[in-house]
Amino acid sequence: MTDLTWFETAPLAELMAQASAKRDAAFGRNISYSRKVFIPLTKLCRDVCHYCTFTERPKHGHSVYLSADEVLAIARAGEAAGCTEALFTLGDKPELRYRAAREALAALGHDTTISYLHEMCALVLKQTTLLPHVNPGVMSREEIASLREVSASQGIMLESTSERLCQPGGVHYGSPDKLPAVRLETLRLAGELAVPFTTGILIGIGETRAERLDALVAIRDLHAEHGHIQEVIVQNFRAKPDTKLAGADEPDLADLLWTIAAARLILPADVHVQAPPNLSPGVYQQLIDAGIDDWGGVSPVTPDHVNPEAPWPELAALGLRSAEMDKILVARLPVYPAWAADTGRWLHPKVATRVMQSADAEGWARDDAWAPGLNFAPKPLGVMLARVDAAVDRIISRANAGERLREAEIVRLFAARDMDYERVVTAADELRKAVSGDTVRYIVNRNINYTNICYYKCKFCAFSKGKTHEALRGTPYDLEMAEIVRRSQEAWDRGATEVCLQGGIHPDYTGDTYVGICKAIKAAIPGMHIHAFSPLEVTQGAATLGLSLTAFLARLKDAGLGTLPGTAAEILDDETRAIICPDKINTQQWVDVARAAHALGLRTTSTIMYGHIETALNWARHLLVLRDLQAETGGFTEFVPLPFVHMEAPMYLRGMARKGPTLREAILMHAVARLVLHPLITNIQTSWVKMGPEGAAMCLAAGANDMGGTLMNESISRAAGTQHGQEFPPEAMEQLIGSLVRSPVQRDTLYRPVGNERRVVSFSAAELVPVVQTPPRKVMAG
Repeated sequence: MTDLTWFETAPLAELMAQASAKRDAAFGRNISYSRKVFIPLTKLCRDVCHYCTFTERPKHGHSVYLSADEVLAIARAGEAAGCTEALFTLGDKPELRYRAAREALAALGHDTTISYLHEMCALVLKQTTLLPHVNPGVMSREEIASLREVSASQGIMLESTSERLCQPGGVHYGSPDKLPAVRLETLRLAGELAVPFTTGILIGIGETRAERLDALVAIRDLHAEHGHIQEVIVQNFRAKPDTKLAGADEPDLADLLWTIAAARLILPADVHVQAPPNLSPGVYQQLIDAGIDDWGGVSPVTPDHVNPEAPWPELAALGLRSAEMDKILVARLPVYPAWAADTGRWLHPKVATRVMQSADAEGWARDDAWAPGLNFAPKPLGVMLARVDAAVDRIISRANAGERLREAEIVRLFAARDMDYERVVTAADELRKAVSGDTVRYIVNRNINYTNICYYKCKFCAFSKGKTHEALRGTPYDLEMAEIVRRSQEAWDRGATEVCLQGGIHPDYTGDTYVGICKAIKAAIPGMHIHAFSPLEVTQGAATLGLSLTAFLARLKDAGLGTLPGTAAEILDDETRAIICPDKINTQQWVDVARAAHALGLRTTSTIMYGHIETALNWARHLLVLRDLQAETGGFTEFVPLPFVHMEAPMYLRGMARKGPTLREAILMHAVARLVLHPLITNIQTSWVKMGPEGAAMCLAAGANDMGGTLMNESISRAAGTQHGQEFPPEAMEQLIGSLVRSPVQRDTLYRPVGNERRVVSFSAAELVPVVQTPPRKVMAG
């Protein structure tokens, strides 16, 4: 039990220091806010709180509820301004007091205000990208459950547990919904129904400090039982004209700071503590010192309808004031990251989809509208902080020394923002320069995806087709051997040194099919390097022939296979694989193929496909799997981050995935990989197909030293919806590299410079002949 008497006697400075330390231990440098728009559905209320200017009485000729069109107009204005939250504010059950409310509801086809609120939340959820948050007052179990279907979070201000305030002369006299037991019951029911919830206390309305502490303890105990209290608002009373408390004294700053510190220290570490910035202008530093980690909702569109006299701070100014206190202003959703991480428990499936699509890998709001594959230039990220977190510097020092980082350290690097982000990116780029200089390499190659028929059902794949299913992008095909050879010859004639061959796992293919492909290409073009067959194809091919991995890989090598792509890795963490590709090879099987290939002298690339359902912890585990195997075998030539392209991916269309990584996350993947894999994997490649030329250029300034291949034909990312084209010819490749004041070098698969003959041919390449996609047929000849 908390010793509440200590709070009454402890020096304020000591309280604030302890509160600030507890906050930092739980939330680090982040201080969050929600970019929201206020939708005052109705200003009628059956309560008569003595301090309130929000509520109104019915006025002749004035609508008592916003219409659907008015609701949508406000929501769309918020959406256009980049808001993620639609905060519905309204009075408590006005139909129980006003005939005008009952008549208006009847005309709208509803019996209760909350029923109409449900319809409007559903409308906003369907017609906009916003997430509704509702503050409708006291609710029954059925009402909370109904609103859970159409809102990301709900809330009710407890305000106080003081019964005195409900007696004659108290501010809540005549307000039946302000009885503490009634409000606490709403909080309890929300916990039982697993609703992410906001509550808070209102200070300076006649309560004692002991009563404030009692309210905080009541909130703490409810959260301990149900885990649903996301945030507690400490709101200071502001005297307003035309209210019964117009002349009342407001709580002074010391009183507010005392209460914030007490809230932080009494409440569990995972509960966020908020103080509205518009109610305390000019004292942001003190509020942060007292222990807050959230500014609440800030609207660039609508006023604070509850406190209209108090304008919102501009977000840029709020960011600067936060940075002055060494805090990073982070936009959040109405559901906080810890609750967004378990959508199955806390959110209705339809709402969970919107949350996932609006969030980054940590569960914060996405930074901007950029996503992999979209054809527009990403925006550079800004910096407001004055210093780098010492922990980030320590981790970077260990990485530069070649030490194996711990999972938690890698997760911390992936969480870097603002100045910390700049430090990670700069450190990675400096390490890149030390390892590979200012050279940027690329390879002239051709992708040949020999079939898009696959009997695996990976939830992220928009490329594979069933034998007869044509509803997805394009029809099923299965290339004839002559077409594979023709494309390989054409690639050679256009200066290529490599053909990269991958495809779906065709049910009729055997290991002999893959061997036959290698033999046919080598017979026609002996000088062509064959980079082919992921660990999945190798595993399947070996199984069809009853061979060990080593024996089958040896057959492929004898047939002309030069290296293997390290695809089919996705996320090398079986926690994630069980969801996105449960029937595919697991982490150990992927590693087994790579290890066997390396033992035979077949080098492989390594990849990650990120930005869908996984978190930074899964990224960290993946990178350490690669580092550890490289320490053992030395067989990886490079690491290739492949951001998830969401547009046509089945699991995105089913509401199961994010919109790929954010720009910050995509850049960090290259930077953090450079640091984590040092000095074992020296080449970090960026995918122009997924990142776009501008995004790829940003990665080249963040630790990457390779632009990958010119490709000639690219099918897999195109099927997923990328807009970045199918070929990046040498002329364009070198122009981009030159614009970065870096030196382009054409390489082969093993990172050796190509001869002048190949280079000259690549710069005078003829137009590609249209490809022939052979319809499905029986087994290919081996």
